[in-house]
Amino acid sequence: MVSEQQSFAKQLRQRATKPEDVLWELVRGRRIDGLKFRRQVPLLAYTVDFLCFERKLIIEIDGRQHLADRDYDAARTAEIERHGFVLIRFRNEEVLNDRDAVVARIRAAAGVS
Repeated sequence: MVSEQQSFAKQLRQRATKPEDVLWELVRGRRIDGLKFRRQVPLLAYTVDFLCFERKLIIEIDGRQHLADRDYDAARTAEIERHGFVLIRFRNEEVLNDRDAVVARIRAAAGVS
């Protein structure tokens, strides 16, 4: 039986934004130092954009709607980090315009040089 959260995650994968597609192309298939990422993953009470479970690393991409949701995002990040995860955020523009810097930050957050 598929949970409501799993169904929601599947819908998000099917309606990915351009920045999400770009980041997925960067991380999928263990393209960054062999790290396995999954996208739109149910975790706790949330659905995270990208998750590398072996490094407990979460990547979130923030579009314009996140400007209005800063308090929610801060509370969500704090809860996720209390469970031992590292969460990094990128703005849409960063993913679209500076892929090398995005990869460098992902590697640094994952503890990879």
